[in-house]
Amino acid sequence: MKTEELLMPDLHVERAVSATRSDDVYERLREAIVTGRARPNERLIESELAVRLNVSRTPIRESLQRLAAEGLVVSRRHGWVVREHTGAEIREIYEARAALEGYCARLATARATEAQLKEIASLHRGDPKRILKSSRQRLVEVNDRFHDAIIGAAQNEQMSEMIRRNRAYYFNFRIAELYSDEEAETSIKGHQAIVRALLDRDPNRAEREMRAHIDLALTVILAKLR
Repeated sequence: MKTEELLMPDLHVERAVSATRSDDVYERLREAIVTGRARPNERLIESELAVRLNVSRTPIRESLQRLAAEGLVVSRRHGWVVREHTGAEIREIYEARAALEGYCARLATARATEAQLKEIASLHRGDPKRILKSSRQRLVEVNDRFHDAIIGAAQNEQMSEMIRRNRAYYFNFRIAELYSDEEAETSIKGHQAIVRALLDRDPNRAEREMRAHIDLALTVILAKLR
């Protein structure tokens, strides 16, 4: 057996480990950005990140390039910074979300199983004021689970991936912390209206309620970012 053939398995293992390490670094950096721990306009220095995450600079560089493709970081002065979105960009993002998630709600009325509808409804069962007693971080988690469940029930992987790219932005977490109790209660009631439309399997109402819910979130975000 040739030397090259003897080395081949080890090369495969090395490449697999490298890919796994790069994916892990990407997920950790992405989470830091979308949760706001890495602030808008914060510099991301490859050498410092490599030390902090205990990896070489290669997976850092690869991860930053992936994040740039998603619009989460931008190149500036031979380095990288966390991207800060303008009001106009946020409006476009939410308009895209309203269109995509509105149509997902429409599809879910026809494609969701009874078990999926039951799961969606369970997330907001009860008095909205009781739910409001939860922390804002908890409300964000419930909100994400609610939207993810509807997107999953639509059974369209292409749309799911497009929505994922249009939802993971720092301002979603930042603004959630600033919601008044009244605004949070209105958001929860919007979820409940969507649930009723889904349970009735009414596609027009489900899409309309989802669009209205996301439009309201945009209005709140733009008001609080001024």
